[in-house]
Amino acid sequence: MGQNLSHVFYYIRTKITTMKNILKILFLLIIISCGNDTTDYAALVNPLIGTDYKGNVYPGAQVPFGMVQLSPDNGLPGWDRIAGYFYPDSTIAGFSHTHLSGTGAGDLYDINFMPVTTPVKKADAPLGIHSLFSHEKEYCEAGYYSVHLNSYDIDVELTATERCGIQRYTYPQKEATVILNLEKAMNWDATTDCHISIVDSCTIEGYRFSNGWARGQEVFFRTRFSHPFSKVTFENASVIAGGNEKRVRGKAFFEFNLDKDKELTIVTALSGTSLDGAKKNLVTEAPHNNFDIYRKNAKDMWNRILGRIEVYGGTHEQQVCFYTALYRTMLAPTLYCDVDGTYRGADKKNHTANGWKNYSTFSLWDTFRAAHPLYTLTASERVNDMINSFLAFYNEHGRLPVWNMWGSETDMMIGYHSVPVIADAYLKGFTGFDAEKALSACVATANDDNYRGIGLYKKNGFVPYNVTDPYNADNWAMSRTLEYAFDDYCIALMAEKMGKNEIATEFYARSQNYKNQYNPGSTFMQPRDSEGKFQPLFNPDEYTPHICESNAWHYMWSVQHDIEGLITLMGKERFAQKLDSMFTYTPAKNADLPIFSTGMIGQYAHGNEPSHHVAYLFNKTGEVQKTRNYVMQIMSELYRNAPDGICGNEDCGQMSAWYIFSAMGFYPVNPVGGEYELGVPLFPKIKLNLDNGKTFTIESQKNYNGKTSIELDGVIIEGTTISHDDIIEGGILHFRTE
Repeated sequence: MGQNLSHVFYYIRTKITTMKNILKILFLLIIISCGNDTTDYAALVNPLIGTDYKGNVYPGAQVPFGMVQLSPDNGLPGWDRIAGYFYPDSTIAGFSHTHLSGTGAGDLYDINFMPVTTPVKKADAPLGIHSLFSHEKEYCEAGYYSVHLNSYDIDVELTATERCGIQRYTYPQKEATVILNLEKAMNWDATTDCHISIVDSCTIEGYRFSNGWARGQEVFFRTRFSHPFSKVTFENASVIAGGNEKRVRGKAFFEFNLDKDKELTIVTALSGTSLDGAKKNLVTEAPHNNFDIYRKNAKDMWNRILGRIEVYGGTHEQQVCFYTALYRTMLAPTLYCDVDGTYRGADKKNHTANGWKNYSTFSLWDTFRAAHPLYTLTASERVNDMINSFLAFYNEHGRLPVWNMWGSETDMMIGYHSVPVIADAYLKGFTGFDAEKALSACVATANDDNYRGIGLYKKNGFVPYNVTDPYNADNWAMSRTLEYAFDDYCIALMAEKMGKNEIATEFYARSQNYKNQYNPGSTFMQPRDSEGKFQPLFNPDEYTPHICESNAWHYMWSVQHDIEGLITLMGKERFAQKLDSMFTYTPAKNADLPIFSTGMIGQYAHGNEPSHHVAYLFNKTGEVQKTRNYVMQIMSELYRNAPDGICGNEDCGQMSAWYIFSAMGFYPVNPVGGEYELGVPLFPKIKLNLDNGKTFTIESQKNYNGKTSIELDGVIIEGTTISHDDIIEGGILHFRTE
């Protein structure tokens, strides 16, 4: 409640001048006291965590897995502003309805509104019309964002439904202006076509088409204002489409004569299919203009889903970090269909999802590791829909998605990591998709010989670093081999479970290809050429084009499916020595580290995903205390309740999923193994409320330096793992220190 009350006090301090606003405060207090019978988890979420340093996240309003991410844009391009917002900035140039959570690529920022009073504050491009703001008059929690625009003395509040963004502007006077700018684009994004049409005195509609990371993106919208506009002025814009300059109606100035409350509410529905789709979404999800009701509904949605994990004890800062991380795991994938199930497919045609919901924005190179395994516990009702979304994409595109968004394949990163997500769901008993079709799609994707060196991988048992083709231009050859081998293991595991022994045998054999990258001479995974020779002048510290966003230290351990085989390959003593060195061999002070090597502990880089499982590998050397020590160090030092509190790109929930699993005391080193390596819980007590009605409780003591025994329902666990079935059956996992 403290977070909510702090917002109320800010509201009183900055806005209470009329009896109507006093009544509004009373309404907010009623929401706080009566809206939920459970903890207000939404108020424990701090969306500003990660908006500084390398997090690349946005602070705006969204509901769980929603299509709309309504958030402020600072108005300037650059890698730090890929999510539209960078905490050190002091400008806001609009509030747009789509954003990416913690990625390394700048796209979206669709349907940008900006409230102003005249005269407007304008700078040279790319900033343009904007306002100054300060963080002292900014507040956000799950599903809600507010800020004061200092240049115009306007208060802005944002909330959302699944497909609609709701804005409330409070002006200092009755005369008000709103700018809608469809031409505005940043970073990789560029408008190719757009249009604004007047439906009636309170309603407009239109579209924005763009090219960026998502090629050929189409966003349709319908907007309803709570007051009729008194005047509209259109300003044509120039866009480049097909190499030709085109004049479009891409910018509009709406003027209003407001009532004495000086408030204007704007409700905007999005659709990827059509103007009619946007209209249906608006009518169904947002039929009225009561901002407070939409805000309460968003809060309730977040409280219900965040409450699936209850933490007890710990500090307030730890609880904020935990629930913010859990929140971040539920911002993507995003819903990508209209209320009637219609969605725009990868073939650029409209399709209908019958009996399921279509999702997009799958950052699979990142999220297969922990985020998707977490969904099988915290968002299990969505897992089947996500798999069906993969299969629909396969039907429309000919391959399972690699990194798709808004019906477009970006082909970002490597591997075919839809496969482990599908296999994990099947092996955990999810049955809401066609398993035969899913296995067939996995096999076909793994046998697309013309895609990114797969044919070379099958022929040689590895991807040679000196052979390029149209789909292997960015190389990363050694990393491809290791990731393909893991994905092949997932296919084999699923095929074996289904009784497809011939497929299982073939892909189990392929899964051992990781051994072909190991050089006993260097004792590292090392790139090889087309003749099988290891790369000369090899230095494991170097970041080369043959290793994906990492060096050989990081990818040494990318054999999540066969750690025992890796130990045998290296020798147990060498494995243990190298694992120690991973955390103690510090890069030189003058080392030119790439932007993704952050959160460093020795060579370990928590800011990038290939390192994420490595701290748990000490369990395999019998040094479980080292696993506990490093995991606790990472949780304590690299996750903080501060704008720079994420040590690397959030990557659509993977960085946060690591934290959630680790705080619960276990982690899926092998994401499809059905087992979790035990670590150390962060809180004295955690309850995981499962959708089968059962509860899995983790209890622990504060001292982890002594000899610790771990009990499941009173029985001591002899090894270092628990199974997924152990969790699903419910019970008590107790960490007891002697």
